[in-house]
Amino acid sequence: MRSMKGYSRMWIGLAVLAGVVLLGVQDGREREIVLEFGMFTGSNWDVANANSFVIIDKAIARFEAEHPGVRIHYYSGVLKEDYSEWFSRKLLVNKEPDVFMVLGTDFNQFSSLGVMKNLDELIQRDAKFDPGRYFSSAFCTGQYGGVQYALPYETVPTLMFVNKTLLTKEGISMPDQDWTWKDLLAICEKVTKDTDGDGVPDQFGIYNYDWKDAVCSNGAEIFDSDGTQGYFTDERLAESVKYIRELNELNQGQKVVQEDFNNGNVAFMPLTFAEYRTYKTYPYKIKRYANFQWDCITMPAGTKGDNLSQVETLLMGISASTREEELAWEFLKLLTYDEELQTEIFRYSQGASVLKAVTQSSEMESIVQEDMEEGDTVISGKLLGRVIEEGHIEPQFKRYEQVLALADSEISNILENDKTLDSSLKIIQRTINNYLRQ
Repeated sequence: MRSMKGYSRMWIGLAVLAGVVLLGVQDGREREIVLEFGMFTGSNWDVANANSFVIIDKAIARFEAEHPGVRIHYYSGVLKEDYSEWFSRKLLVNKEPDVFMVLGTDFNQFSSLGVMKNLDELIQRDAKFDPGRYFSSAFCTGQYGGVQYALPYETVPTLMFVNKTLLTKEGISMPDQDWTWKDLLAICEKVTKDTDGDGVPDQFGIYNYDWKDAVCSNGAEIFDSDGTQGYFTDERLAESVKYIRELNELNQGQKVVQEDFNNGNVAFMPLTFAEYRTYKTYPYKIKRYANFQWDCITMPAGTKGDNLSQVETLLMGISASTREEELAWEFLKLLTYDEELQTEIFRYSQGASVLKAVTQSSEMESIVQEDMEEGDTVISGKLLGRVIEEGHIEPQFKRYEQVLALADSEISNILENDKTLDSSLKIIQRTINNYLRQ
């Protein structure tokens, strides 16, 4: 029989072994690194999107497989309209995500308050990272005060929606990609008319094209990059506002609304690439614009500009207080810089990839074509790439949203009340500059 001394040793050994196993399990738990990711549900471009988690889930699965012991966690169900408030609550308790989506309306505020990490050092010491692979417009959107605070994830340019059926009815050819303000005005003059004989125009040239669209295509800027002054007396900006007045006067006092366009009674309307993709595909195609054929081209060039338009970009950044800087950087790169994942944007979202090679590829055209009806033309990768690369981006300064809203209100007042343009723009210049200096 085994002696009492032997049993004692056995129990001590088992206890030690159990302790080692327990400590190992506990130590393993302690070594698990959790990266928090901040995102919202749905589309950044305010169109229907049932696949908002697909790309992120694929990225997480791949990242976790390549980084054993690391887990990515995110909260699902945060709507875009609630995202800023949700993020602010996280900031108040110092629990903001390590990596997160940044709404355009939040970027300037976050950058100025030090919420996001300065990425310049991470970019400079990463020999495998080349900013030149991004569209420059998308990449520069993540800069504030000359510092890179975010990387682009998805982008959309503005295009010009063309009612081909209406143009054909009026005997007008589809405009070329290098068309001008003069061409647009001539077409609008021809199609604007009273078709039912009641003395009031009910067919129109254009809807929802405003002075900011014209500024983009006339080589003008509204503010300087630092947000210290406006350029409302600049000849190119003044010419842009005058042009919008000319277009408006064609309507003879009639206010053109979205329903007019939806019913096929308007020739042109600016829309984003995301809207183009959404309303060219089933089932959304049958909900809107089903009673006429339509397509998209570039915006018309102003007398001193080019066929350029506004480009909007969804950004992602890293928390300035993250404890896992390198891992956060690697995950941010995977989402924004990996060609395989960026290609998925064309499958599961409505925007365009921020990588030149992906957006300008034949694969992009094939993916987009899959969702469209046979015979529908697909915007070429070359043209889409040019519109994005050369596109106009908003300046990034702290009070940009507020001062632009003020300027928009003042110029809308000029256009609606037939005020003397040049003198009114001088007044706006003083008003805006006084506001910016406060």
